[in-house]
Parts: sequence; structure tokens; C-alpha cells
Amino acid sequence: MDFDLTHEQRQILGYGDTVAKKFDRKYWMECADKHVFPDALYQQVAEDGFVGTMVPEEYGGAGQGMVEMHLFLEGLSNNGIPLLNLVVGAAMSLGFIAKYGSEAQKMRYLPDACSGKTRFCFAITEPDAGSNTIRTTTMATKRGNRFALNGQKTFITDADGADHALVVARTTPHSETGKKTDGFTLFIVDLKAKGLQKSYIPVSIPAPETQWQLFFDDVDLGPEDIVGEIDKGFGILFKSLNPERILVGSICCGLGRYALNRAVDYVKERKVFNNVPIGAYQGLQHPLASARTDVEMASLMTLKAAWIFDQGREAGEFANMAKLAAADAGIKAVDTAVQCHGGNGFTKEYGIFDIYPLVRLLKTAPLNREMILNYIGEHVMGLPRSY
Repeated sequence: MDFDLTHEQRQILGYGDTVAKKFDRKYWMECADKHVFPDALYQQVAEDGFVGTMVPEEYGGAGQGMVEMHLFLEGLSNNGIPLLNLVVGAAMSLGFIAKYGSEAQKMRYLPDACSGKTRFCFAITEPDAGSNTIRTTTMATKRGNRFALNGQKTFITDADGADHALVVARTTPHSETGKKTDGFTLFIVDLKAKGLQKSYIPVSIPAPETQWQLFFDDVDLGPEDIVGEIDKGFGILFKSLNPERILVGSICCGLGRYALNRAVDYVKERKVFNNVPIGAYQGLQHPLASARTDVEMASLMTLKAAWIFDQGREAGEFANMAKLAAADAGIKAVDTAVQCHGGNGFTKEYGIFDIYPLVRLLKTAPLNREMILNYIGEHVMGLPRSY
């Protein structure tokens, strides 16, 4: 068993250190406070080949896997510059199309998306369905050889800046399917299409990517917009959700390290009693050491989940555990960093508390802690279904 990264993987992990010299945490926060997408950073990332990390080279990508995507996002987040669009766009959407799309779809969408000319988002959540995707009511009704899409989605990240959305819809009503998982189809939808409206959702979290509701009113779709097979999208859909959980883990681990590194720098310099740095006190050392241990353990599970995914094996167990552990570790790390800074931890100048809202969000989204524990209890441990 070899835990060493290859030379190329170490370079991918270290890319965050390089890009942060030009686009640092201050730049990210300026965009986050204004809810303005960091176009300059995104274009740099695309130019350097990282938006297409999981896309084959023949379609403009780098031809890498989930391990490399994890290292890339963790490296960015180690520097306090998480980009949520890279989860829903580069990994979930582009990676999905690269794996399940038709040749025509790959040629049409992937090169422009990899180069940063266009962006994708992912639309699955609905107001009345929440975590229960089976209750999805957005319908694509067949009309001749085409479809009319009706319904709505909510909490769609970057829907205003994206050009296309990968939309999860029913093509057969729940009541008419033989199995509850039948009847789902995935569509590529132009976000400027006639009949599509967007509504902004204000949230109390500083982030460049904004949240939106999407309303579909007879949006016209054709066979060329279908990814995979009609009525058989549920199985491949849930395989696409594992990357989301893995990469949320990557972001939480990176932000946890960033907060702890800031705290370590602070407590090595801050002196209050007897001209001794407060970092010499076990009351601060032990919480920092404990938080760092939790972050590194979560990072290992996240790396394992990414590796399992790349092997083509069922990754749900490890992806869920990684997301659970990383979110908790990230929150603990940021909370510890705030405590070490004392009153300064709450100031804009030090920028420590600014990290907390995002890591706290990722405890609840994209799948809450309780549903992850339900999954582990039922599907990993074999316990009776609890809901």
C-alpha cells in the first residue's frame, strides 16, 4: 500500500499555492461579499486546464480522474479559495457528460466548457422534494419526438452565470412506474431557453456563486438534449452525486487547514502573559492538534473515496463518510481558529469568522448530516430503514 502521491499529483495539489499568488483569499472574499463570480480566477483555472480535469483529452480536457479533481479542489481550499461551481460544473456536469453523453453532446459542449467559454450547473433539488428525489415532480412530457419541460428547481448554484444546466426530470409519472426509481431522465437545458425563468434566493453566506430557483414552463427539448436513456436516468444520476459528496469533503478539509494555519501563525506571535506566545499554552495547542488530526483523517477518507470512484467501484459508502467527516472536521477547525484569535477572530481584518458560514453550510448541503447517517446505518451496516 503506497500513500505517496505521484509527481504530477503533487503538482496538482500545489496548484492552489501557485494560483493564490495572483488570486488569493482577499480576492475571493471581495467577490464573495458582492456575490460576484470570480471570472478572472475561473478563466485562469480554465486556461491552466483544470476545469476539464475529468474530461478526456480529445474533448479539450486533461483526462484525469476524481483523485486529481479532489487534490485540485483541496489545494485551492488550502489557500482559502473554494469554488463551488467546480463541483456542480466541472465535476458533476462535465464529468457526467464525458461519461454518459452522446458523441455529439461531447463534441458540442465539452470543449467550450473546458476552455471557460461556457459554464454548467446541476439542477436536481425541488422545494417539495428536498432530499427525497423520488418525489421529483418536474416533468418532461413527450410531444411527438420532442419534450415539454414543466416544473421548478431550487437552490441551484450559479444558475445565473451558467449557460447550461443538467436537469433531472421525470418522463414517466411516479404513479405509472413499475419501480419507484424508474421514469427519470436527464436533460441538458439552455438556461436562456424560452419558457425558463430564474428567481434569486438571498442567502446569508458570503460566496461568489449565488443560489436560484428555476421555473420551467413548456421549455422545448429534443432527443439531442437527453443524456443517457429515457426513463433510466436514476441509476446514473446517483452515481453523479458521489463526486459532489467527495468534493465537498475536499473543500471542507482545505478550508479547515487554511483556518488552522492562520491560527498557528497568530498564536506563535500573540503574547499576553509573561512575554510568552499564547501558542505555548496547552489550552490552545491541544484543540489545534485535535482539529488538525480530524482534518487529516477526513482528508484520507476523501482521498480513498476518490480512489474507489476512479476504480469504477461503488463509492457511496466512502463518499458519504468522507463528506460527513470532512464537514465536521472543517467546522471544528474553524471554530478552534476563531477561539485562538479571541476577539480578533470576529473581525474583518483577520478574516477568520468569514470562513465559518461556508463550512457550516456544507454540513447541511448538498445532503444533510442526518441523511448521511441514515445511509451509513442502512446501506453500510445493514440496519433497518429508519425513515
